[in-house]
Formats: sequence, C-alpha cells, structure tokens
Amino acid sequence: MSPSNKIKNLLPVILLTALTALTALTALPAHTQQVSYDGVKPAVIIDVRTPAEFATGHIPQAVNIPLDRISTDIYILKHLDRQSPILLYCRSGRRSAQAREILMRQGFPMAIDGGDIKAVAKRLKTCNNKLC
Repeated sequence: MSPSNKIKNLLPVILLTALTALTALTALPAHTQQVSYDGVKPAVIIDVRTPAEFATGHIPQAVNIPLDRISTDIYILKHLDRQSPILLYCRSGRRSAQAREILMRQGFPMAIDGGDIKAVAKRLKTCNNKLC
C-alpha cells in the first residue's frame, strides 16, 4: 500500500479523534447539571471507550476521553475541580474501573465508576425543579 493510501485510510480515524477532542473542549455542560446518578449530580460524565465505540452510541451528556488518555486529557475539562463528581462508564465496566483508579491516584476523590453503559443509562435520573 502506498503512503498516500495509508494516509487516506487513516484520515477517518484522525478526524474522529480530532472531533472527539473538540467535543471534550466545547460540549461541557449544562446537561450534566440536569441529571443525577444515585443522588449525585456529576459535573461531567466521561465515556472511557475508544472514539470509534463512542461514535456508535453514547449517553447524550457524555464526553469521550478514552482510557489510554484519561490521565492527561482530564485536564482539558477546565471547569472541573478535584472535588467535582466525575461519572465514568465504558462497555463492560472494566475500563471505567481502571479510569477511576487512575483519577483517584491523581487526586480526584469523587470519581465514580458507573460500570457499563447500559447500567449507567438506567440509573441516570433527570432532575426536575432542582430535585433529583
């Protein structure tokens, strides 16, 4: 395969990664202030799956920060302080547990392992009239 064909094949992946990063920077959120998870209003909901998995479907309020970038890209979220509740999820719960451990070691004590995407979706509640 020629170098130009390799680049053409990688272009969708590169664009998806750039779009995901842009979403993390700009799509933060009033939406996450309007939901609760087990009585906690998360400051941010983070999907730690790959950008390709995220593109196939995700919780609407979620920001995609893949597990392999969580330790560095968490700082992209400028509104987030270390005491903010952070809800994490993935496909099966394994990566969200790993992400929680990483964030806890980095001084984010309010990181919550939500487990798999289906479990999180079921347990999220929309807040009405400031009550959750």
